[in-house]
Amino acid sequence: MRVGLIGWRGMVGSVLMQRMREENDFLGIEPIFFSTSNIGGPAPKESGDGSKLKDAKDLKMLAACDTLISCQGGDYTTEIYSPLRKSGWKGYWIDAASTLRMADDAVIILDPVNADVIRDGLTKGVQAFAGGNCTVSLMLMGVGGLFKSRLVEWMTTMTYQAASGAGAAKVLELVKQMEYITVPTRATPSENALEVDRMVTHAQRDSGIPTKEFGAPLAGSLIPWVDRPMPDGQTREEWKGMAETNKIMGLHPPVPVDGICVRVGTMRCHSQALCIKLNKNVPQQDIEQILANSNPWVRIIPNNQESTVRCLTPTAVSGSLNVAVGRLHKLKLGPEFLGAFTVGDQLLWGAAEPLRRMLGILREHLGN
Repeated sequence: MRVGLIGWRGMVGSVLMQRMREENDFLGIEPIFFSTSNIGGPAPKESGDGSKLKDAKDLKMLAACDTLISCQGGDYTTEIYSPLRKSGWKGYWIDAASTLRMADDAVIILDPVNADVIRDGLTKGVQAFAGGNCTVSLMLMGVGGLFKSRLVEWMTTMTYQAASGAGAAKVLELVKQMEYITVPTRATPSENALEVDRMVTHAQRDSGIPTKEFGAPLAGSLIPWVDRPMPDGQTREEWKGMAETNKIMGLHPPVPVDGICVRVGTMRCHSQALCIKLNKNVPQQDIEQILANSNPWVRIIPNNQESTVRCLTPTAVSGSLNVAVGRLHKLKLGPEFLGAFTVGDQLLWGAAEPLRRMLGILREHLGN
């Protein structure tokens, strides 16, 4: 199989390359590396000695590939995908961007949760596969077993989303903001907490703090708005919660999912506080068993202070494929109401990992 890779040097693309190398995914394929900014430059070693980067906007070169994997972003997909299809290309498109997710002829990929939906799509001739919204994917990796068991009547999700979900430039700005707000405390050290707070707050509100990317300070703060506005007071990120959950799981009738999405000053892990309305009273022990058995990466964290503080945090989970699920308990609202908290790495299950796994599924489907 000839596989073209676009956007492989970006943040998601770099994680994808790392995971493909770790899992030996380049064995048995012919990788072709494309670029929008360094055409003709040296390609990675996987494409062979002396190989050069191809033009990512050359439709003829792209069409020579059996499969294309894009981490280049939605603007690139919008510009290239339709013309490529109109040129007669019949290959498979695997994309990290949101552009094609809700298209009728595309499947959202998260195979530990919806392998049956993916394989059904392949059988029906679907050729476009898109990674899901990072927050939705991480939520379903954690509690998708309850949806699969058809136990969820509705759910609210309050998110705590990392800077990496908005791109590399946002991550770099967050670090610059962290440095900016701590400069005064290093210049004038103090053991007085109120004095330190005053200095940090002054720095956060100072006109010199870098805010080009976020529009406001995120370090030591939060921003309760992610993505563009939608009707009825939602942001698009919040709209995706219901739209993508139901498409990924193939739920009919759809299950209501809504909440508020918040950007917080963490680097690469998204967390979510969930209120789940079950359609019947299920014993908590049974719930934990359903979740623990739903996929090999779920880690149920005991609902006690020591375990929660140690294991249910972005710091504990970052760089790991494990998705932590904790604070599981029945809420005072009634026996059908379940509280939960999930943490997962946005760059892995939220972005890169479903892409490389889809390539494996595709190779298996085609007998390669």
